[in-house]
Amino acid sequence: MYPISHFHFCPRCGASRSAPNASNSFECPHCQFCYYFNASAGVAVFIENALGQVLLIRRAKDPGINRLAPPGGFIDIGERAETALSREIAEEIGIQIHSIHFLCSQTNEYTYAGVTYPVLDLFFIAKSEASKLTLAPEEVRTADWYAPEDVCTDDLAFASMQAAWKEFLNCRLKFNESLGLPSANSAIGYGR
Repeated sequence: MYPISHFHFCPRCGASRSAPNASNSFECPHCQFCYYFNASAGVAVFIENALGQVLLIRRAKDPGINRLAPPGGFIDIGERAETALSREIAEEIGIQIHSIHFLCSQTNEYTYAGVTYPVLDLFFIAKSEASKLTLAPEEVRTADWYAPEDVCTDDLAFASMQAAWKEFLNCRLKFNESLGLPSANSAIGYGR
């Protein structure tokens, strides 16, 4: 169920909701309060090392438990996407990233505790030379560096991640082709 289906009373005046409307907003006929149910925002990043490997985590909780994912999380209120990205990376895997560039946005649905939240995921690409990872066990079961050709798109936890992975591979291929590099086993040079 989407969040709007849990609103049975007006959060401002407490009046009972007479009937759900077909839009993505809660409109109180008693006090005219209107609340729009917009998508939450999330960030994730495909981090590449100097060998051209990409860091992916294995999720430690649902949704998507035990599935692969780029590290990331939700953006807090008042937080910039880039700030959220650095915070989430530090919290989940304990490393610093650099050469951060926007890759794409993808829509997603995140079901937690019986509520399905619409989400707009913002995907980035970045680099890191980190060799030691410090995992947050409540979030991350494992984290490993993968050769991109060894990652099966269907193994990624969410449809948004699968679509972004395809964008990442396409971006990587185009960049390498522009340099005359082979498409596999070569590092991408964001920002060079």
